[in-house]
Amino acid sequence: PTPSEVLQYFNGQLKERICYLDGGMGTRIQAEMLEEEDFRGEDFKDFKEIDNNGVLVSLKGNNDLLILSKPTMIKDIHKEYFLGGSDIVETNTFNGTTISQGEYKMQDVVYELNKKGAQLAKQAAAEVTKAEPHKPRFVAGAVGPTSRTLSVSPSVEDPSYRNVTWDELVEAYVGQIGGLVDGGVDMLMIETIFDTQNAKAAIFAVDEYFEKTKKERLPV
Repeated sequence: PTPSEVLQYFNGQLKERICYLDGGMGTRIQAEMLEEEDFRGEDFKDFKEIDNNGVLVSLKGNNDLLILSKPTMIKDIHKEYFLGGSDIVETNTFNGTTISQGEYKMQDVVYELNKKGAQLAKQAAAEVTKAEPHKPRFVAGAVGPTSRTLSVSPSVEDPSYRNVTWDELVEAYVGQIGGLVDGGVDMLMIETIFDTQNAKAAIFAVDEYFEKTKKERLPV
């Protein structure tokens, strides 16, 4: 569906019923009791990056990476939520920016992560919609807050210090949005807002992306 068709659908449905979003992705993934090798999969089994403290980077806990290392599991979780009644599921891309993935030295796979994450969720949506055509399912591209904050200093000794700039945040968000849009999401969801400046940067990035690409703006 086009962005205007998605808007029209939900504006109509919300006048008649409650529409449902999926549940927590992180807690659902935790229930799988995954280990380091699960997060690495075949693609990253030989990954040996060293962090700033000289320690081998562990990929365990990088839930977004499971889009690439365990795609079937991620698609099946999306499908579970759809079958449970969700109208919309969010992509598994809460930490899908170069800033957040940089913590794992995985910033180079961010575009692929977001595009593939969107495609997996859309596949789940298509399968359930085909089985239940009276209730189409939709995908929201999840845009998380990143692992850094623009409003508050991470240093108690220096309240003026920031470990990220506005421009860096906007650039990171634009990159993520590009992957999500190319993967086919129906809308974008800027979520878990603990810092309004980060949220403003995300909204600014959405506008910047669609102005530059001349694509029809997705609902946010």
